Parts: sequence; C-alpha cells; structure tokens
Amino acid sequence: MSLELDNFYLKKEEPNKGCLLALRDIILSQDSEITHTLKYGMPFFCYKGKMFCYLWVHKTNNKPYLGIVEGKHFDNPELLSEKRSRMKTMLFDPDKDLPIDTIKGIIEKAIGLYKTGVIKIIKKGK
Repeated sequence: MSLELDNFYLKKEEPNKGCLLALRDIILSQDSEITHTLKYGMPFFCYKGKMFCYLWVHKTNNKPYLGIVEGKHFDNPELLSEKRSRMKTMLFDPDKDLPIDTIKGIIEKAIGLYKTGVIKIIKKGK
C-alpha cells in the first residue's frame, strides 16, 4: 500500500478511522483479485483492474460509507442512490457494529457482476 493511501486512513479521526479501516479489511478479504488504490483522492477497490467500490465520508453527516460503482444493478434496501444514476452508497454509524454479513454479501454481488460478465473486464492490449 502506498504512503498516500495509508495517510487517507491515518488522517481520519476516530471513530471514523477505525470504521474505514475495518471496512477496508472486510473488502480486501473477499477475493485475492481485489486490489486497493487511491483514485480521485479516495480509496478505491478494483477487481482485475476494474473499479467496483470505494470508501468515503459523507460531507453532510460525516459518516463513513461504502460506494458501489455499479450500484444500479442492486436492489438492496441498505444501498441509497442519492440522486446518482449509476452508483449507490451504504452509510455506517461508526459508533455501532458493522453489519459484516450484509457488507460481505454486497461485495460478493459486486464482484459477481464482473465474474459473470454482466460488467465486462476489458483486457489491456486486446
């Protein structure tokens, strides 16, 4: 992991820092093909090079959230579209336990979009 990426998490104040770090670990543990990078100043997670989710802190309520890039394919009540056509987000209360099974299910479904070909992974150079 890059120093810049580490700093994203380390500069956050608790309890958001701990919540974001836990979310990072949950996401990365889902599949060995998931990579972690900093894009647009935020931590993104890619599956075989294709961005599928990211972490951020909501600007109005200061709560951490998980953003799903292809959220339009989801019908989960936990995911909010917030006037976005493609992405959906899941807000977390950093003072409460994370709904780990729900998060894992959403990540699994997001990766499944790429594994099944619903979202195409274009190989570079082809």
